[in-house]
Amino acid sequence: MTAMALHPRAGQPAEAADLVDVPRLIDAYYAEQPDPGIRDQRVAFGTSGHRGSSLRVSFNENHVLAASQAVCDYRRAQGIDGPLYLGRDTHALSEPAMMSTLEVFAANDVTVLIDDQDGYTPTPTVSHAILAHNRGRTTGLADGVVITPSHNPPDDGGYKYNGTDGGPAAEDVTAWIQERANALLAEGLRSVRRIPYARALAADTTVRHDYTDTYVGDLIEVVDLEAIRRSGVRIGVDPLGGASTAYWDRIGNRYGLDLTVVGAKVDPTFGFMTLDWDGKIRMDCSSPYAMASLITQRDHFDVACGNDADSDRHGIVTPDSGLMNPNHYLAVAIDFLCGNRPGWPPAAAIGKTLVTSTMVDKVVAAHGRPLYETPVGFKWFVAGLLDSTIAVGVEESAGASFLRKDGTVWSTDKDGLILDLLAAEIIAVTGQSPSRCYESLTERFGNPAYRRIDVPATPDQKAALGRLSADDVTATTLAGEPITARRTTAPGNGAAIGGLKVTTESGWFAARPSGTEDVYKIYGESLKGEEHLAEIHAEAERIVAESLNSA
Repeated sequence: MTAMALHPRAGQPAEAADLVDVPRLIDAYYAEQPDPGIRDQRVAFGTSGHRGSSLRVSFNENHVLAASQAVCDYRRAQGIDGPLYLGRDTHALSEPAMMSTLEVFAANDVTVLIDDQDGYTPTPTVSHAILAHNRGRTTGLADGVVITPSHNPPDDGGYKYNGTDGGPAAEDVTAWIQERANALLAEGLRSVRRIPYARALAADTTVRHDYTDTYVGDLIEVVDLEAIRRSGVRIGVDPLGGASTAYWDRIGNRYGLDLTVVGAKVDPTFGFMTLDWDGKIRMDCSSPYAMASLITQRDHFDVACGNDADSDRHGIVTPDSGLMNPNHYLAVAIDFLCGNRPGWPPAAAIGKTLVTSTMVDKVVAAHGRPLYETPVGFKWFVAGLLDSTIAVGVEESAGASFLRKDGTVWSTDKDGLILDLLAAEIIAVTGQSPSRCYESLTERFGNPAYRRIDVPATPDQKAALGRLSADDVTATTLAGEPITARRTTAPGNGAAIGGLKVTTESGWFAARPSGTEDVYKIYGESLKGEEHLAEIHAEAERIVAESLNSA
C-alpha cells in the first residue's frame, strides 16, 4: 500500500466531464434496490451518520425509509415525544431523501419542524434549535435529523440523527438505529409506515419553523459581533454552494458587518468548484485545492472564510498565508477564547480528538485548563459542551464548537459559522490575522509539522485496522526514535479509537480507516520538521502493514 498521488488537475476548475448526472442520480435513488446481504449496501452509521451514493446502491430510498422508521422506533422505545427538527443540505440526494423521511415521520405521527421557507438547513442550526426547545424541559424533549453527507462529493447522500442533547448520536444509539434499519431492509420494509408526500407535507404534525432568524438572532451571544462591526473587518465568505449560503447575507445585514458573499450559487452538481486533491469535486473547506477560488481572492479581505455543504466545518483564509491549516487555526481559536471569555467556567476543559496537533496541548497547558483527548468524532464532546464541563471541542478536520460568552451551551454539534466569525473577532480584538497569531504561538511553543495522507485499503483491511490491539504493533522505533506509546484507546475517556496511534519523543502517527471511502488515513506530526515527518509517514505505512499481517 502506498499513499495516493496528487491528481494533475487538483485545484483546477471542474469541467463538464467531472459533473454528476443529477437526473440519473435521482432515478437511481428510487429505482435501485439495496441487497441487505451485501455489506456495502446495508445501512451503516459511521462517525457522522449513514453516507453513500444511489449510484453505488448505498444511499437509496429504501435506506432512508428504513433509517427513518428505525428513528421512529427508537424514539418510541426511549419515550421521546417532542418535536423532531428536520434539516437538509444542498446535495442532490438531500431533497428526495428529505421527502422520503417526512413520509415516514408523518405516518408515525411525529411532529416534524421543517424550514419555513423550504430552505436549506445547516447542521449547527438543527443542534441550536433542539437545545433551545429542550432548555429547562424534562418532558416533551426534541431531537433531530439532518439529511447531509457533509463535505462529500455531489453524488453522495447522508442521514444523521441528533439526540435530545442536540449532538451527533452516541455509538450505542446509532448501533440500535443501524441494526433496526437493516432488519427492516431484510424484511422488505414490511414494518415501515409511510404516507404519500403531499399528505405528509399537509399533515398537522408537519410544522414550519424559522431556523434562520432564531439562529442568526442568537449569534450575538456566542461571538462579539459588535467588536467586528466597530472595527470594520472586511470579511469574505464562500459557502461552497452549501446550506449556509442564505445565512451569510442575513448575518451581515443584521449586525452591520462588512461582509461579502463571494460564492452565492447553489447547484447540485457543484460545478463551480475546483477539484480536490484526488480530482473529485468535494466541498472540503479545509482543502487548499477545493478552496482554490477563494484563496485567489484573499487580498480583497482581511479574512475570507468557507464552509462545507452542511456548514459544520470552517476554512480560514488570510492575506498573509492563504488557507490556514485547520490545526493552526484551532490552536489560535483556543488561545484567543481562553483569554477572552471571562464568563466561562474556570475548570472547563478543552476537548480535542487524538489526531489533532500537539500545539493544542501546549496552548491548553499554558492557560491552565484540563485537556480532554478523545477518539475521532464530535460526539465525544456532546455531554461536556451540554453541561459546560467542556468549553471548546475541536477535531482535526476543521470542526469545532464552543460555549456562549456566558459559559452556557451554544451547540453540541460542529458549527462552521461561529468559527468563521471568530476569525473576524480575533482580528477586531487583537489587530492581527489568525495566521499572524499562529506565528506568535510557534515562537513560544515551536513549529510542529503536521500532515494527513490517504492510503488505499480494501474493506477487509479497513475492518482489520479498526480491530487492532496495541500488542499487534511489533515495531520498537519510528523515524529513528524509540516508540514511547502504542495506543488503540483515547487517554481522555478510554474509548476505542478504531485504529492505532504510535508516539515517540518528538513525533507521532495515527492510522484509522475512512468511514466512506476505500482508504485509511495516516495522520502524522513531527516536532523536528518536514523531513522527519516524511520519515514518520513512510514508516507508518510499513508499521500498519506489518501490524495488519500479524493481527
